[in-house]
Amino acid sequence: MLSKAATMEIPINRNGDTRTLAEDDSLEQVAKLQWSLDEKVGSFTITRDLQQVMVSGPNLNETSIVSGGYGGTAEGIIPTSSIKGPAVRYNAQFNRRIPVTGQGSSMQDSRSSSSTTAEEASRGVAVEKLDFMKQWGLNTYKCTKQMIAERFGRGSRTVDLELEAQIEVLRDTKRKYETVLRLARALTNHLYSMVQTQHALGDTFTDLSLKSPELRDEFGYNAETQKLLCKNGETLLGAINFFVSSINTLVNKTMEDTLMTIKMYEAARLEYDAYRADLEELSVGPRDVVNMARIDTAQEQYQIHKDKYERLRSDVTIKLNFLDENKVKVMHKQLLLFHNAISAYFAGNQQQLEQTLKQFNIKLRPPGADKPSWLEEP
Repeated sequence: MLSKAATMEIPINRNGDTRTLAEDDSLEQVAKLQWSLDEKVGSFTITRDLQQVMVSGPNLNETSIVSGGYGGTAEGIIPTSSIKGPAVRYNAQFNRRIPVTGQGSSMQDSRSSSSTTAEEASRGVAVEKLDFMKQWGLNTYKCTKQMIAERFGRGSRTVDLELEAQIEVLRDTKRKYETVLRLARALTNHLYSMVQTQHALGDTFTDLSLKSPELRDEFGYNAETQKLLCKNGETLLGAINFFVSSINTLVNKTMEDTLMTIKMYEAARLEYDAYRADLEELSVGPRDVVNMARIDTAQEQYQIHKDKYERLRSDVTIKLNFLDENKVKVMHKQLLLFHNAISAYFAGNQQQLEQTLKQFNIKLRPPGADKPSWLEEP
């Protein structure tokens, strides 16, 4: 009805004026009403089209904007590909478009690139860990298989008779030296208790000599003897402590370091035999393309573990030779010290006992040296 009213004929007089002023006002109001209605219809059409685009998600290049013209049913189709301008973001709640600046898009690009880089780095670390676990599992399986085969007598083992004999001698020597070290520590504890007892006994004799005039000389002699024995005992304790410290270093550091290298050598020997058995097993199989590739890979692994085995065997041999030389030097000095100190102590030769400590550059700590001074006390 409005469209008909808007397009109805308007009679004009001879002078080109309208008939009456009231008719002009009514026609003008009708035209304004039609214009506002067309704007609402056009905006509703655009809003509905944008909502369909947001829901169904077609290509923006294929989307058209339809608007109705004034006073007719003609439609204008404007392809969105021809529209140039800043990017917009549609807000369906308020039926309006929000422009998107270039700064936000650059921030989104930087965030996406940083997230992509982090994902690639984490993926690379995961792949490395997976490869390491795969290699470790394969190596463990082969070594376990070789160990079981050796225990049940089904697999061959690489044996160096001379080196194996030296290793067995070292282990036996270490067990015996540990016994000497344990007994020397027990002797030190007993001697320390005896020295403490002699010191207390000497103080008691001295006190009694002051309180018993009739036995002053007898208590005095015994007090001096116990104090002399206590002093000689402290000197002997210094010598035995030095002996124990040197034996402890030889057993728990030098020999232990050599035994750790021997353990590494034995593990390398087991790996070498495992890969050698694997290569021999593959060499017996058919000579097809797949098997030849496996043989080449097994040959590379075999060579790697062979070089490792030979290197560790050389290290063990060198360390055993150095250990023998060091053991002879250390034990020669320590056994001479132990003999001279014990002999001088039980012979009552105080000068010889002190001379023995000077010979081996042993300095005794004065009594109470381990206790903190009154300045250090809290």
